[in-house]
Amino acid sequence: MNEIVITKDNFDEEVRNYKGMPILLDFWASWCGPCMMLAPVIEEIADEYEGKIKVGSVNVDEQPELAAAFKVESIPMLVVVKDGGIVNQAVGYRSKADVIKMLGL
Repeated sequence: MNEIVITKDNFDEEVRNYKGMPILLDFWASWCGPCMMLAPVIEEIADEYEGKIKVGSVNVDEQPELAAAFKVESIPMLVVVKDGGIVNQAVGYRSKADVIKMLGL
């Protein structure tokens, strides 16, 4: 598993100040059915594109400050960050092909 658990404590280092490959942030919760359906897709992408993208997982129940900062109103929500800025985002379940397209890969 190549996903990094993103928290308010490691957000600056892992996301905000990170320069390099794009970062895919997956905002989710354990009670969210579509989030659970998307989880294996995100895991596959994290494994297949290791070294090309960074994948971060944000549990909205455990990290309400990050959810608020990204204005998360519905989950799952995917956000692509590059050099500290949001370059793409989507709400709801997405196919593997759609997520890869979001990343520009």
